[in-house]
Amino acid sequence: MIPDWINAFAAQHPIGTVSSKESSTVKNRPFTAWSALDDVKTKADEIAHEASREFNAASQKAQEKTGKIQPGSLKYYAACTFGGMLACGLTHTAVTPLDLIKCRRQVDPKLYKSNIQAFRTIRAAEGIRGVFTGWSPTFFGYSAQGAFKYGGYEYFKVFYSDLVGQENASRFKTAIYLTASASAELIADIALCPFESVKVRGQTTIPPEITGTFSGISSVVAKEGVAGLYKGLYPLWGRQVPYTMMKFASFETIVEMIYHNLPGQKSDYNKGAQTAVAFSGGYLAGILCAAVSHPADVMVSKLNANRQAGEAFGAAMSRIYGDIGFRGLWNGLPVRIVMIGTLTGLQWMIYDSFKIFMGLPTTGGSGEDKKKTN
Repeated sequence: MIPDWINAFAAQHPIGTVSSKESSTVKNRPFTAWSALDDVKTKADEIAHEASREFNAASQKAQEKTGKIQPGSLKYYAACTFGGMLACGLTHTAVTPLDLIKCRRQVDPKLYKSNIQAFRTIRAAEGIRGVFTGWSPTFFGYSAQGAFKYGGYEYFKVFYSDLVGQENASRFKTAIYLTASASAELIADIALCPFESVKVRGQTTIPPEITGTFSGISSVVAKEGVAGLYKGLYPLWGRQVPYTMMKFASFETIVEMIYHNLPGQKSDYNKGAQTAVAFSGGYLAGILCAAVSHPADVMVSKLNANRQAGEAFGAAMSRIYGDIGFRGLWNGLPVRIVMIGTLTGLQWMIYDSFKIFMGLPTTGGSGEDKKKTN
């Protein structure tokens, strides 16, 4: 409700010259900008309502086709696998420009003075297409990795819980999260490694020596054999296994803490609120992931770009560390924190949104501990 004194002032001091018809409108609605904002809000609400209606209709249709999905069933693991493929493939591809800059600065810290200068230089020299160098192997590689990572995590979480018994699983749940995520990531990285090898080679050579994903894989195999695709596997495990252990265990813990400190139970909150919690928990978990895995990430970039033919893994690691030192292991950390935080938040949001779409509960925060303490 607009106070009377504001209406009176606006009627006596109209803005600009208006017709009598317009003047009447001004007197009745002095602050037309407010009205315009209300119109925008109303329109946005209508669009959101329509989107929600279409989402629910599509969700119901999908659930009718698949039938009821029981947690722990083959259908459940298949749904989680597909959700993980979407979550990782789409998000990693979207941040390809950040990843490109990070990789190039890790391999050659003197190449660009800042991330902004790097973006401008790449765009000027290589165009928008150049900014997205490496998007194709990123999409295929991280889609495969996400499928095994999320699907595997859900499987191993149940497998290890059954192995130790539900009482011990509840008591040592963080250990279950860590073990399940590590097991899933070991497998997921075998699927990722060939694509990561091609991606890094294409991103860290100017102009890129590899431009196509599968032609790049064929080229590496022709020159170095299949082993050439996996020469970065050990450092990839060194980067990804701690990263994923932190990603899943910290996410589960953070989400549980969020729901524990919110009024009511998790089931009291609607789908939108639960996906917002998933994004928040994922973003915070992502910051921790970036810090834990960054030195290994630098080594992956260096090994894929600079490992000499026939050079042993240990010798290559020692040589590279001698060149860059301890400080060099942290090159590109700020941009990676932004990238991984956003990435992890979006991944969990997409993954849980897909689970909602398929009629499944979102991840974490069951509320059992809250019931016990209340």
